[in-house]
Amino acid sequence: MASEAAGDGLSGLQLEAIIGFNGHVPCGLICHPDREHLIYPLGCTVIIQGINIRTQDFLHGHTNNVSCVTVSSSGSYVASGQITFMGFKADVILWDYQKKEMLARLSLHKGKIENLAFSPNDLYLVSLGGQDDGSVVVWSVLKKEAICGSPASARSAGNPTTLVFSNCRDEMFISAGNGTIRVWELDLPNRKIRPTECQTGQLKRVVTCTMMTDDDNYLYVGTSTGDVLKINTKSTLMSDYGPVKDKFSLGVTALLLLKTGDLVIGTGTGIIAHCSGSNYKTIKKVQLQGAITSITPRGQGHQFFVGTEESQIYRFSFSDFKDELIATCHSEAIHDIIFPFGTSDLFATCSKSDIRVWYTPENRELLRITVPNMTCHAIDFMRDGKSIISAWNDGKIRAFTPETGKLMYVIEHAHSMGVTAVATTSDCKRIISGGGEGQVRVWEVGRETRKLEEVMKEHISSISCIKIKKNNQECVTASIDGTCIIWDLV
Repeated sequence: MASEAAGDGLSGLQLEAIIGFNGHVPCGLICHPDREHLIYPLGCTVIIQGINIRTQDFLHGHTNNVSCVTVSSSGSYVASGQITFMGFKADVILWDYQKKEMLARLSLHKGKIENLAFSPNDLYLVSLGGQDDGSVVVWSVLKKEAICGSPASARSAGNPTTLVFSNCRDEMFISAGNGTIRVWELDLPNRKIRPTECQTGQLKRVVTCTMMTDDDNYLYVGTSTGDVLKINTKSTLMSDYGPVKDKFSLGVTALLLLKTGDLVIGTGTGIIAHCSGSNYKTIKKVQLQGAITSITPRGQGHQFFVGTEESQIYRFSFSDFKDELIATCHSEAIHDIIFPFGTSDLFATCSKSDIRVWYTPENRELLRITVPNMTCHAIDFMRDGKSIISAWNDGKIRAFTPETGKLMYVIEHAHSMGVTAVATTSDCKRIISGGGEGQVRVWEVGRETRKLEEVMKEHISSISCIKIKKNNQECVTASIDGTCIIWDLV
C-alpha cells in the first residue's frame, strides 16, 4: 500500500483492514490447504484472511483488477492474474505464500487473464488468456519462465474460460468454455502442448465450471444450461449428463466433488444443492443471497465455503448442510460513510438499495436497512443518535432508527430529481437537503411534523455534499456544476 500511495503523498498510510469480498470473480474464494485461511481478490489486491482469528494480509502488485486467483496443492504458492486495457500486457503474479511476497511477474498475455491452474507437484503453472488474447501458456514455477504456448481453442469453437489440472500428473490439464472441452498433454522435451477435443455428441454447451476426480478418470463440467456433463478423460467421450428434466435455473455456476462421489452444485439463482448418483438427484438444497460463484472445501470437505455475487461468504458444515453467514459487504458502489457524533465504534454506509451499520472493532455488520429497487445517495446521523437520515433517488428523505432499522418518518417529494445530499444541524431541529435539480432545501423537524422552511436556488446541477457550521448558522454546499456556495441559514 505504501509504495502505491507514495505518489499521492500518502506514503505514511498503512492499510489496516478491508471489509469486502468481490463475489464476481469465478472461483475467486479459495480455502488454503492449511485450513486456516481464505484467499480472495478485491480490486488490485489479493487478500489472505484468517478464518478463526480475523487477521488479514495483503498481496499488492497488480496494476488493475484481479480477474482470477489460484493456490498450489502444497499451499506454497499463490498465483493471480489481472485485467488490463485492450492490447496491453496483462500480468500473472506468482506469490510466495509463507513470506507473502512476489516471486515473479509473468507477462505474455494481453487484455485479461481468464484463469490459472497449478500442476499437482507445483512444477508448472498454466495460464489462460481472455477473449482478446486467446492463448494458453505453460510456465515453469522453478525457473519462472514460459515453457510453451498455444492457441486455446480451434477457430470454429468459442473461447475457453475455465482450467483444471490433473490431480495425478504434471503433464495433463483441461480447458473448457463456449462449445470447447480440451484435454492437453505437455510434451516437455519438444516444448509443446497437444490438445485433444472432447466429444459431447449432439449436446452443445457453454461450460462455466469444471471439477476433476481424484484419480483423473472423469471430469465433471457445469454448464450455463443448468446441467452437468461427465467426461471420460481417457477416451475424451461423454459418459453421461443430467439432470435431464429439472435443470438448474440460470445455470450451474460452481461445483464441488465430494469423496463419496456426490456433487455440491451452485447455481445462478443462489441455490446450493447436494446431488447424488448418475441422475444428479437433489438430496438437500439451500437458498443463499446472490448467484453462487465459488465453492471451496476446507480440508477433506467436512466443511466448505461459498462465495456469492452479492458479496456474501457462507460457511457450510456438510453433516447438517446448514449455512452460516461469516462475511458480508455491499455489492455495489458505496455512496456515503458516516460516524455518529462522539463514537468511533460504529459507522454507517449506504449503497444501491441498502444502508448498513457496522461495528468497528470487529469490522462486523450490525444492521441492514433495505429499500428495494431504490438507491441511497447520502446518510447522516442525528446528533442525539436517535435516527439515521437518508437521501434517496425517488425524491424522498427517510429516517430510520439506528438500533432496529425501523422507518420513523418519510419526507415525500423532498426534491423533484432525487435527493443527492443530506446534513443535519447539531440541535437536531433541521435537515438540509440537496437535490438532483440543484436546489438546497431547509426542513424543520419536530416530534410529529416535518416542514419546508426555505428553498435556496443558485446551483445549476446536482448537489454532491453539504456541511453545516458548528453554530448551525451557515452551511456550505458542493455541486457537480463545479461550485461551492456558503449559505446563511439564519
